[in-house]
Amino acid sequence: MPHVILKLATGKTEQQKAKLAEVIVKNVMKILKCSEEPVSLAIEEVEPQDWAEKVYKPEILNGSGKLYKKPGYTM
Repeated sequence: MPHVILKLATGKTEQQKAKLAEVIVKNVMKILKCSEEPVSLAIEEVEPQDWAEKVYKPEILNGSGKLYKKPGYTM
């Protein structure tokens, strides 16, 4: 039962977020060979000025054991 949590900087439209969620869910289903029923996805928006403290430091810099793709930037 995959649950995807996606963190984004604020400012994306509901249409952009819905399309992104749709594409991610379809790829989860394809790769994990499952139906749509067990898949869930949450989008957490973070203010850009809070990104370093709320996302980068705790989840990217210090959470590298869970990180499967590193960003191409540093803070």
